[in-house]
Amino acid sequence: MARRFGWWSCSVRSVDELCFRGKDRFRPSWLHFAVLGLGLVVEGALTFSRLGVVGSCVLLGGTALLVGLGNALAFRSWTSVGAAGITICRGIGRGRVHPWREIRWIDVRETKSQYGRVLAARITLANGRRRSLPALQHSDRYPDPDFQADFQRVLNWWESSTDPAARSRPPERVRKQATPQMIGLVLGVLITVIVVLGVR
Repeated sequence: MARRFGWWSCSVRSVDELCFRGKDRFRPSWLHFAVLGLGLVVEGALTFSRLGVVGSCVLLGGTALLVGLGNALAFRSWTSVGAAGITICRGIGRGRVHPWREIRWIDVRETKSQYGRVLAARITLANGRRRSLPALQHSDRYPDPDFQADFQRVLNWWESSTDPAARSRPPERVRKQATPQMIGLVLGVLITVIVVLGVR
């Protein structure tokens, strides 16, 4: 019998199936809200003299909306692992199933930034595309002491559901993919620079 978790639709049909939910991982702290508030104050101070009250409010409201939307999507994201394969949901819709026959490799991607180290589980598909698994990650900001054990459980599912001959390690990529956080940061900086320098 399926066990559903509210409107996140992450469900398990047997005791062996796995479900990792963003709402269990990403819990903003007061520090996160303080940093966001400080960022909005700085943005408001930089744009107020050029845009006035209405323009600054629109810009600040748009920034807050984008940050809120990003957090909501992370909160609603999930990954489930079972007999059908790995299902990934980025926070919208019911998720996409990647059958075991399409998954060529599973590994952990490590990235480093000014916020610390981030470990994220990911899959490589037969077409060469890579997909990170939402809610299955460990970072200094959102530590998960069970990350290695959970990753091993996903790896065990993959190894027991695929033929060794079908597994192939992908070549290392030189370029690093942009993360949603990096894209959001770059867009925020660009919008602020354009508004501050472009509006006369």
